[in-house]
Amino acid sequence: MARLVYSAIASLDGYVEDAEGRIDWAAPDDEVHAFINDLERPIGTYLYGRRMYETMAPWEEVFADDDQPGLTQDFATIWRSAEKIVHSRTLTEATTERTRIEREFDPAVIRALKESAKADLTVGGAGIAAAALEAGLVDECHLFLKPIVLGGGKPVLPEGYRVHLELLAERRFRSGVVHLHYRVPSRDRGEA
Repeated sequence: MARLVYSAIASLDGYVEDAEGRIDWAAPDDEVHAFINDLERPIGTYLYGRRMYETMAPWEEVFADDDQPGLTQDFATIWRSAEKIVHSRTLTEATTERTRIEREFDPAVIRALKESAKADLTVGGAGIAAAALEAGLVDECHLFLKPIVLGGGKPVLPEGYRVHLELLAERRFRSGVVHLHYRVPSRDRGEA
């Protein structure tokens, strides 16, 4: 069975966007970017909400340009080779290859996808990740904590969500970013 992984870059106080919705502060340096590329390399399917999909769509063409640095081109290749499923009630068509749109986030469909997938899946965007976490679908979390305090914004984890996580690995980067890799207990196995 494939794993569903939630990866996010967050401020030290737990936000993926600041109060104005900006994410410019979250751009990874080369060391973190290379590490993220290696984490994303085995991913077969990305699950997105509309906003995160629109944020990521430029990786289809803009960032795949030969003039881009090697790490950027590498991530663009990784991203383009994976399937994308966008959960949106408003998006009418995909602007990228290997992409389909689903109107509703259905946990049963995601469970079936995990059971049939040959490669791991990742969920991108705090909103859809919250739905996946609350449905007990997420198997692992990769949180990259940036040394910045935003004081408010969109939280990396859903409000009211409570679970004991198992720390699998940690890494500190020269920039002060800390990567925390957690296993999320399965409710299906009675671990939550």
